[in-house]
Amino acid sequence: MVRKELDIGLDQLKDELVEMGEHVERALGEAMIALQTLDTDRAKKVIAEDRKLNELEEHIDQLGARIIATQAPVAKDLRRILTAFKMATDLERMGDLSVDIAKIVLQLDGQTLVKPLVDLPHMAELTQQMIYESIQCFIQENVDLAYKMAKDDDEVDALLNQIITDLYHLMVKDPTTVAQASQLSFASRYIERIADHATNIGESVVYLVLGKRPDLNL
Repeated sequence: MVRKELDIGLDQLKDELVEMGEHVERALGEAMIALQTLDTDRAKKVIAEDRKLNELEEHIDQLGARIIATQAPVAKDLRRILTAFKMATDLERMGDLSVDIAKIVLQLDGQTLVKPLVDLPHMAELTQQMIYESIQCFIQENVDLAYKMAKDDDEVDALLNQIITDLYHLMVKDPTTVAQASQLSFASRYIERIADHATNIGESVVYLVLGKRPDLNL
C-alpha cells in the first residue's frame, strides 16, 4: 500500500512537470510570434498566462514535500523528488524569460522592425525543441538525450553570437536603430538563457539516473 501511494505521488509529479514543459514550450513560441509580428495582444496573453506556471511550480513543491513527509522515500525515489523540485524551478524561470520577450513586444508597440527576423525565430525553434527534449529525457530517464542537449545548446550559443554581431553592425551603420536593436539583442539573450535552463534539466536527469551531476553548459 505504501509503495502504491508513493508511485501515485511520483506519477502526479511527472504529470505536472510535463504540463509545465508544454506550457513553457508554448509560451516561448507565442512570444516569438508576437515579436515577429509586433502583436501586443498575443504578448499580453503570454504575460497573463504565466500565472498558471507559477501555480504549477508551487503545487509541485507542496506535493513533493508531502511525499517526503508521509512516504519517506529513499535512494532513486528521493532523487526523483529532488529532481522534480529543480526542474520546476528551471521551468518557471523559462516561463519568466518568455514573459520578458513578450514585454519587449509591448515596448516596441507602434514601431516597425528594423530588419526581418530570421536567426532569432530559428534560435527560438531550436530552444523549443530543447524544452521538449528536456521533458522527454526526464520521462524516459534518457541520459543520452540529456547529453545531446548539450550539443543543441552549442548551436543556440552560435546563433546568439551571430545575432549579436549582426545587430551590432546594424547599429553602427544606422544609429537610429540602436534602441530597437538593443531590445532585440535582449530577446536573443533571453532565449539563450532558456536553452541553458533546458540543459540544466538534462543535468538533473543525469543526476537522477546516475547519482552525479555533470555540467552540460560548458
